[in-house]
Amino acid sequence: MKYLRAYIRIIDNINTKLGKAAAWLTTVLVLVVCTDVFTRYLLKESSIALQELEWHLFAVIFLGAAAYTLLIDDHVRVDVFYTKFSKKGKAWIDLLGSVFFLIPFCILVILSTKDFVELSIRIRETSPDPGGLPARYLLKAFLPVSFFFILLEGISLAFKSFITIKEDKIPEGEKD
Repeated sequence: MKYLRAYIRIIDNINTKLGKAAAWLTTVLVLVVCTDVFTRYLLKESSIALQELEWHLFAVIFLGAAAYTLLIDDHVRVDVFYTKFSKKGKAWIDLLGSVFFLIPFCILVILSTKDFVELSIRIRETSPDPGGLPARYLLKAFLPVSFFFILLEGISLAFKSFITIKEDKIPEGEKD
């Protein structure tokens, strides 16, 4: 159990830092949107690069915070039955859901985006719009990277659930 707890602690710390970084990026996104609105409506000028930066930042925020959202248990779930289960019952659902659904799905996304990202990097993909952002391949590469961190957090969740089932208590750092 010592190694499982060490893994949980390391991965949860990494994903906490990624989640906090994504939260700070929301401030950057607000500033970019405000700049875009100011230049577009008051100065009557528009920038394709600025508009693309908005959705690039949004994508990075969304994908970067996904593992953290799983960590703090704020992801979307249908709680019709889950909320009525005991801690051990919830742990069983989390363990089985992680092993049979979350982990395989993350692996599938990582593997299926491999060629997509490799091609984008190889051709040094940029925005198709004149004045758009360069290096679109960096944004595309963030897709499998973010799912890698979700995968690591899914394994952490499975370990936490296993410990809860085995020891009949909530692992350290887990909320009730």
